[in-house]
Amino acid sequence: MKKILIIEDNQDVRENTADILELANYEVITAENGKIGIVSAKKNKPDIILCDIMMPEIDGYGVLDVLSSDKKTASIPFIFLTARAEKSDMRKGMNLGADDYLTKPFNEKELLGAIESRLKKHNFLKKEFSRTIEGISQFIEEASDYMDIDHLSKNYSSQKYKKNELLFMEGSPANTMFFVQSGALKTYRTTEKGKEFITGFYSAGDFIGQLSLLTSKTYIESATILEDAELYGIPKIEFTTLLHANKEVANKFVALISNNLVEAQEQLVNMAYATVRQRVAKALLDLHQNGVLCDKDTSGIGIARDDFAGLIGTATETAIRMLTEFKDEGLIAIDSSRKIIIRDEKALEDIVVFN
Repeated sequence: MKKILIIEDNQDVRENTADILELANYEVITAENGKIGIVSAKKNKPDIILCDIMMPEIDGYGVLDVLSSDKKTASIPFIFLTARAEKSDMRKGMNLGADDYLTKPFNEKELLGAIESRLKKHNFLKKEFSRTIEGISQFIEEASDYMDIDHLSKNYSSQKYKKNELLFMEGSPANTMFFVQSGALKTYRTTEKGKEFITGFYSAGDFIGQLSLLTSKTYIESATILEDAELYGIPKIEFTTLLHANKEVANKFVALISNNLVEAQEQLVNMAYATVRQRVAKALLDLHQNGVLCDKDTSGIGIARDDFAGLIGTATETAIRMLTEFKDEGLIAIDSSRKIIIRDEKALEDIVVFN
């Protein structure tokens, strides 16, 4: 049962509103002024707050300001009850973070409709969505309802790509973000001397291209298929709508489509300060543990030596020499198809930490 706090100094309005909500199967708590209302909100943690503006002790704006400053109550949906509907009053409340307004006198339908709408939207903001195409479609559908827009697609069709196929090229128009359903890809930039600098590897569950859509009109890197892949494309217009139409939706969308930025940051630090031996060990462990470019039957890492060198930031010859050393030490094996097989994961972890 959802819990609603009514903060209202007019006894008749407070009691009549409580009766309507209790008949609609809500648990109702009441407070006759702002000061008592703040204490009640912090103690009872209601699912939504209805609050009058003009009250003794502390007015509605003061109540909202106090509760918004407390992380335990800041996210509770807040609806103002007011007999004054001037735009300046509404603007002031919205600037403070109010979710909605109800102008007194209101009827039962208006009251219940406002509460149901706010609770539904609040549930959307708290809901977790899976990093699958079904989860993305569900997110976009519920985000569309939250923002009251109907032009976003809820369903996407996949496209299959072959190994070595170019997905997009650095400098070409950035018009699509991709979700990796299966397969593996690499992104890279080309240096002035024509050498590839690997910027990332991606596999099932990852997004690719979103940074280009966010920061540039063109792709800031190139992407190539490393293993036959199935991808879903999300058009730029939908990407930008989700980012710019509503702050709460944007924050949730960014969290959903962001790959592991902490891991990427650690990789940059690792490249800057670790020895080549440590970087090779760390790269092997990451590729192995994340399942990127790995054959599940043999746990072999199938990666071109040029790509591996680009990943750890060394010349290809250096990467090959270090892999040979690891092989001679029994840490890895290399099969007839040149796949790298991890033999001693613990020893590689020790190299990352100590060597």
